[in-house]
Amino acid sequence: MREKIKLQKFVDKLPIPNTLSPKMRSNYSSYYEVTMKEFSQKLHRDLGPTRLWGYDGTFPGPTFEVRKNETVFVKWINDLPNKHFLPVDTTIHGSEITLPEGRSVVHLHGGRTPAHSDGYPEAWFTRNFQETGPLFEREVYSYPNIERATTLWYHDHTVGITRLNIYAGLAGFYLIRDNHEQFLNLPKGKYEIPLLIVDRSFNPDGSLYYPSTPDQKDKGLPYPSLVPPFDADTILVNGKVYPYLDVEPRKYRFRILNASNSRILTLKMESNQPFYQIGTDGGFLETTVVLNEFIIMSAERVDVIIDFSQYYGQTIILKNVTKSASVETTDVMQFRVTVPLRSIDTSSLPFYLGKIERLPISMAKRTRDLTLVRTKDQYGRSLNLLAGKMWIDRISERIEVNTVEIWRIINIIDDDPHPIHLHLVDFQILNRQPFDVSQFQKNGTLIFTGPPTPPNPYEMGLKDTVQTPFGYVTSIIARFGPFTGRYVWHCHMLEHEDHEMMRPIEVFDVPLTTTTTTPIISRLPYPPWM
Repeated sequence: MREKIKLQKFVDKLPIPNTLSPKMRSNYSSYYEVTMKEFSQKLHRDLGPTRLWGYDGTFPGPTFEVRKNETVFVKWINDLPNKHFLPVDTTIHGSEITLPEGRSVVHLHGGRTPAHSDGYPEAWFTRNFQETGPLFEREVYSYPNIERATTLWYHDHTVGITRLNIYAGLAGFYLIRDNHEQFLNLPKGKYEIPLLIVDRSFNPDGSLYYPSTPDQKDKGLPYPSLVPPFDADTILVNGKVYPYLDVEPRKYRFRILNASNSRILTLKMESNQPFYQIGTDGGFLETTVVLNEFIIMSAERVDVIIDFSQYYGQTIILKNVTKSASVETTDVMQFRVTVPLRSIDTSSLPFYLGKIERLPISMAKRTRDLTLVRTKDQYGRSLNLLAGKMWIDRISERIEVNTVEIWRIINIIDDDPHPIHLHLVDFQILNRQPFDVSQFQKNGTLIFTGPPTPPNPYEMGLKDTVQTPFGYVTSIIARFGPFTGRYVWHCHMLEHEDHEMMRPIEVFDVPLTTTTTTPIISRLPYPPWM
């Protein structure tokens, strides 16, 4: 049995990720270059330097700050080693022994991007583009940034090894800003702080620990073997173990991202003071929501304001109170309200944040029932599937561009909720409704056992990742567009995603006989310097 490393809490200051500067800029576009590389970084005062993979050699990667409707071009450069330093299971799809281990592809999570720039799992490439996946299309990715002001993030999305590449450090923030956000007069500058929360385990020498086999004595498993989603034993924020942050007695804005492989966080302030939530995955809510705690699963974001004005002289711990959390992971970080107020806090805490254009159910062209199921693979390992299909099965979710659909996600997998992520779209959660699981398993008949419940207050905005609890039908509604091409939907528990819990989506254009506007994808220019 592996011995956990005990590390003293709140001895390292919270780092703030650097903001990335473009290499070139024109009136409506900018060009960046970001290199994925191996490096070492101190993650705790008492740990030796940890071997990591990261964007521009940092963990988290540098933060993009861009404007709405600014076309951003990024050349993602792979300078990773040929061999991975974490255990690669070559028996799962897309990770065969013949493939290079140092492959990568980048996904802008929550971005509405052309298919060629979405980070399709099979569009990977290696150092100097020596090898590329079967669907590799171009070296420079384009992001039109047609979303509202919001908190996105970018991360690795390579088929078969996403869990390892993100665990190794390939993740960073991507913030979109607009004039409306500026009008709201929210805390900004040094009073606006992104918080990328992950869990990691360590070996005594400071190196990352990731299990090579499931915690069981089954014989006949390959080695290394994919493990079920596991909760590591140490929490990091912005690349530091249990950090502290010195704050003034005033309002701060925190953009919180759960970038863990699978850990569920339920965040609460030890002081029991409220969070004022202003946004979620897809940007601002319509009105500010006051919360004492909230659940945030892998890939979800929550945008909150915390007011420290009544707590001068106190230290306050941000806690994870998820019921399954171990003793070692109840603390997340510490706020020290010890810095004298430098100037009067003139930032606002608005109640009304702006209108969200909601999709009425009547607009839906189709309702799809999609069941989360569990079976076993050829080695007897747990295998979770979307609609009972494997990655290589024929594409079943083919959708005409710009049409509205309702997806009813039916979860009959008896464990934690699964965070289901759809590429390309923002969606709205309609409701969750309990049903008779045993009856559904017998004959596929949905018999509801209670009324539908609306989404939680902190889920009322636009979303790209949704919590789907066991025994419930979780209904969402989305418009699939404006781009066409091949995208994916998947569970964002990364071990599930890498082991078949991911499926392609095909968004296709309308027949040529129909009068349509030209798809936006064909109007995205390269910048003048390319």
